[in-house]
Order: sequence, then structure tokens, then C-alpha cells
Amino acid sequence: MSLPWPERAASFDARHYLLRASFKDDDLDAAGYPLSIPAVRDLERIEFHPKVTFLVGENGSGKSTIVEALAVLMGLNAEGGTQNFAFSTRASHSSLATVLRPVRGARQPRNRFFLRAESYFNLATTIEHLDREPGGPKVIDSYGGTSLHEQSHGESFMALMEHRFGANGLYILDEPEAALSPQRQLAMLVRMHDLIAENCQFIIATHSPILMAYPEAWIYELSADGIARVALRDTDHYRVTLDILRDPEARLARLLGD
Repeated sequence: MSLPWPERAASFDARHYLLRASFKDDDLDAAGYPLSIPAVRDLERIEFHPKVTFLVGENGSGKSTIVEALAVLMGLNAEGGTQNFAFSTRASHSSLATVLRPVRGARQPRNRFFLRAESYFNLATTIEHLDREPGGPKVIDSYGGTSLHEQSHGESFMALMEHRFGANGLYILDEPEAALSPQRQLAMLVRMHDLIAENCQFIIATHSPILMAYPEAWIYELSADGIARVALRDTDHYRVTLDILRDPEARLARLLGD
């Protein structure tokens, strides 16, 4: 897939904030969660691209567990937000972060944010609660000034990327496409590209072949066989999507037995 990237963002100088993560010991129960997930159990060490790294796989393959652990390792709230958010709707995150050792780059990111599609509503609610307290600037001003609850899910997520995400940032995203139409996913890629040109690094768990198409990105596929780096066209997501779009009537006739 070829996208018309802006000429002004043609050169890159992305800072490498998170180089890799690896197991520091074997204290976790090998038979219990999260090591019961094959890809997590296979995760002796994972390297990150200085621009974009994708984790992909079936539901339950462990990609959200891994990005959540990475976010916690980098000092972020397990349910999303910046390092300044401490809300907890339900303490359901795994213990994986306790046995992973991050290897950071020489520079610290100026901005950090963890987006979880499933708890974004709770993040928006927390911002409203904070802004009801007297004194100080409004938190929502950093997100475009309009309540995230008063926008569609997709609009509020794009407001986050446009207004809250800034230069020199580390951004960890869990299934951001859940909020976005295909056209908005393309808009997200353009915004990502601009931010990468401003020294940002992204680590993203996704099901979207559109997002995975970002140039030069590393893609890790998680499966029952473990975790491995793959090319876009070798992912199940790409093959299944391409198969149905080539001839949807015939493919669905086979699938549905008609």
C-alpha cells in the first residue's frame, strides 16, 4: 500500500525512547495468567522500532497484555492517560510489568500517553471530574477544549491525537482503530507521520491492516506458536481482508455455505 506522505515529513529524526523489553526473572507462575498465553510466554525479548512498532494477533493472543505492561513500565496508568492520571475503575491489569525490564534510550520523552480503546470513556469522565475542581487550568483545554463525551468516539480520539499528542513523545495505543472509520484511520496515519517527524515513537496493538501499512514499521504477530516479526502481507489480518475484498460475494457464499 502506498500513501501520499507530505513532502515536509519526508526525513526522519525519531528519538528511540524505548529500545527493548525483556524478562528479568522467572517469578511468575508459568501455568497462570499471563504466562498461560503462548506469545507472552515466548516473550524473552522484544525490540522496538524507533518510529512505529505494531503488535497484531487474534483476540486473546496477548497483544493488549503486552502493551499494557509496557505502559506501566513507562510510568503510565494501566487504564490509560498520562503519568498524571491515577484513576482505576477495576484493577484488572496483569503482573507482566513486574517481570519485564525496559531498556530506554538516552533521552526521555517529553510527552507520554497510553490509549486504551476499552477504557477511553473512563478517561473522558475523569477529565470532567478533574475540571469540576476549583483552581488551575482546565485539563480539557489540552484536548481541544470540547468535552470528549460531547463528541463521537472517533472525533474525540482524533482530538486527542491533534491536541494532546505533541513532539518528542512516546505513545502506546491499544486498538485505536476501534473508534475510527477507514478514512479516519488514514487521517490517523498522516497525524502519526507528522508526529514521527517531530521525534515521536509509537507502539500500537491493532487489528487494522490500514494502520499496519505504515512504512518501515515493525510488525510482531502473536499466535499459539509464540511471537515473531512478520511482513504486512504475511499477517492473517492482511490476507483475510484481501481475500474478502477481492470477491466478497464468492467468499461469503463459501463461508455461509450458500
